[in-house]
Amino acid sequence: MKFNDMINTIQLGDCYELIKTIPDKSIDLILTDPPYEFHCGSAHNSGIFKNRVVKPGQDIIDLKINNGIDYSILTEFVRILKHINIFIWCNKAQIQNYLNFFCKENISFEILTWHKSNPTPLTKNCYLPDTEYCLYFREKGNVLLNDGYDLKSKYWITSTNKDDKEQYLHPTIKPLEIVRKEILHTTQPNDIVLDCFCGSGTTCVAAKETGRKFIGMEINEKYYRIAVDRLNGINANGQTSIFTDFDSFK
Repeated sequence: MKFNDMINTIQLGDCYELIKTIPDKSIDLILTDPPYEFHCGSAHNSGIFKNRVVKPGQDIIDLKINNGIDYSILTEFVRILKHINIFIWCNKAQIQNYLNFFCKENISFEILTWHKSNPTPLTKNCYLPDTEYCLYFREKGNVLLNDGYDLKSKYWITSTNKDDKEQYLHPTIKPLEIVRKEILHTTQPNDIVLDCFCGSGTTCVAAKETGRKFIGMEINEKYYRIAVDRLNGINANGQTSIFTDFDSFK
């Protein structure tokens, strides 16, 4: 598929292969939520932290999104971005790997956090799972942040987004309002936003709602269908909103 035909679509397939079809320096922002690594205290589960592993829920295990990512895809991220401008949701075990890769000269970074006011009580001798991390990297001097006091917070406090999970059935779905603010803060209208691990389509919906173009990639056919339907105003239960755009996402 040609690059222009990918814009404003969600592609079903393996992002590690699909991303190779995207031209150099063609994407304005990557905002993505790759699979987490589930460890307590150490990314390697060794030494004093041996056998202290936080076990993810069965739904996450079933989706095979509990063992992290192949970090080689980060090289592809750099290749296709016009300038480094990227949000990566992650958990504590992954922060060091991402920082080691991106924290080079002329790259600014922030560690953003989403704090849940009603986390699940599954601790396994660890702290509560009440915080998720989103790393933001940008190229100084080439990526300018938009003004707006409500866009500049480095943390958000909300309850868990139970309603989103019920509507779109994805266990790691992120709040649409947070993703929308991230896009508004770091892009301009008609910029192209890429999400390689699209899930239920939150990034694509946020891009569409804010006047940005988007490309989504999702390997799981179930969530690919849910994401496409979501763009058309249909949730996973088949309920339709009054605003639909069926012709654009067939």
